[in-house]
Amino acid sequence: MVENSEFAAFGRRIIRAAGRRIAAGDVEALPDLAALSADLDAAIGDAVTGLRAAGYSWGEIASRLGVTRQAAHQRWAGGPAVTRGVA
Repeated sequence: MVENSEFAAFGRRIIRAAGRRIAAGDVEALPDLAALSADLDAAIGDAVTGLRAAGYSWGEIASRLGVTRQAAHQRWAGGPAVTRGVA
């Protein structure tokens, strides 16, 4: 079993390594790296949806994300489809 913080650190290392690889001259891979931003937004939306289903409050979620309860609710209350821009 992998701890969440270790798993997230692994993901960050991979993303940084991809940036270094592209910086070394792999310009064709730049759009793929940029697309990770949309994937990350969708993953956050899925996580928030799951946490809400598990009973976590908007306040608890917002405090972990460093935003206000209202901001979290406005951004993610519509669920993953809205987060992905597929309303």
